[in-house]
Amino acid sequence: MRRAPERGITPGTLSIALIAMTIVVMLAVLKIYLSNRIYHESRTINHIASEVAALREENSILKVNVERLKYKIEIADTLFDLDDEGAAKRDDGGDE
Repeated sequence: MRRAPERGITPGTLSIALIAMTIVVMLAVLKIYLSNRIYHESRTINHIASEVAALREENSILKVNVERLKYKIEIADTLFDLDDEGAAKRDDGGDE
């Protein structure tokens, strides 16, 4: 008598299916992990980039303020020099 071919799941096909599912699950977990890392790193980069932009803007404002102060000091120094010269002339040749 001839034996009928086995029907159903054989141990060989079960092991192949389990190995394939394990590989798929490992790849899915790896993809999820990498996606999360990329997301968190991009959030950190965006935060740092916004801080850099704010600091650059603050730097430009401070440079403008420094230039204004330098100009103000130069003008004030020349005015004080003129006042000192005028006071010296009045003291030397004033009516007494």
